[in-house]
Amino acid sequence: MPTQNNSSTKPVIFEQSRLGYVDIDAIDLPRTNAESKPVIELTPEQRYLFDTQGWLLIPGLLSEDEVDQMRAFCYRIHQQPESLPEAQRCTIAGPLEQLTDHPFIVGFMNEFLAHPDLSSQDCYGFRMESSSLTIRSTGEGTVGPHNGHGLMRLPGDSHNYRCIPGQARSSLTCVVWELNEVEYGCGGTLLISGSHKATYLAPESVQNPNSPLWVTYGCPAGSLLIFSESTTHSASPWKSAERDRVAIFSRYNYVNSKWHKWEPHPELLESFPPKRRTLFRPVHVEGNLVSPV
Repeated sequence: MPTQNNSSTKPVIFEQSRLGYVDIDAIDLPRTNAESKPVIELTPEQRYLFDTQGWLLIPGLLSEDEVDQMRAFCYRIHQQPESLPEAQRCTIAGPLEQLTDHPFIVGFMNEFLAHPDLSSQDCYGFRMESSSLTIRSTGEGTVGPHNGHGLMRLPGDSHNYRCIPGQARSSLTCVVWELNEVEYGCGGTLLISGSHKATYLAPESVQNPNSPLWVTYGCPAGSLLIFSESTTHSASPWKSAERDRVAIFSRYNYVNSKWHKWEPHPELLESFPPKRRTLFRPVHVEGNLVSPV
């Protein structure tokens, strides 16, 4: 009996011209971020978990010093915005700027989002399209399940998930930086694992935050949660009386797709390193491989 070959074939991707195929072996996605820090590639386990669950948690990715500076800046934005120049009153400014293309973020997006024809060592193959701050005290936050069914979305809807053997694409993807400890079951984001590939409507029971369909997490300050926006998810009431929830929610998308109206302040954008600015380039495909100067 012949030996079975269990190795998966390489994905087939058309070039922009549609007259040929992308040479998968020749793809040279960014190996460093804008600060020349080496990209952190996903492990096989992390890649598998995100594809099967629709979300991934990386505990304690940031150092204590980083978390302290970032949390303080978040409270300044929240409580004393007038103490900052207008261009700095957002969650991609100050010490938070480095999160936009954190080495792990670049590694993740290279795997699940980057356009291979619109990527180089000087240009990211994906976009960052929004960023916002969430600060919740005890009792704040309401349950409101939404999204799911990423395999069934129509063209133009960023809430999709596409996969073939050996490759997956998440389209609109949410990144959550938790800058305070999150106790399990005490107000972290709720998720329904696998719902990014669901073909049936969610049952009415998902309106109950205690439904066994929901999963959540606990994590130390400085942790990173990434989930496909096509995964059914929800906020939940914050239960801790010891600390607020301080979280930055950022979204990333394809180079040619945009969901949110949000735009970074022009002055802030101009202050970024050239490579980081490619995260915010215009939304189109033709000629959208930029060479920062």
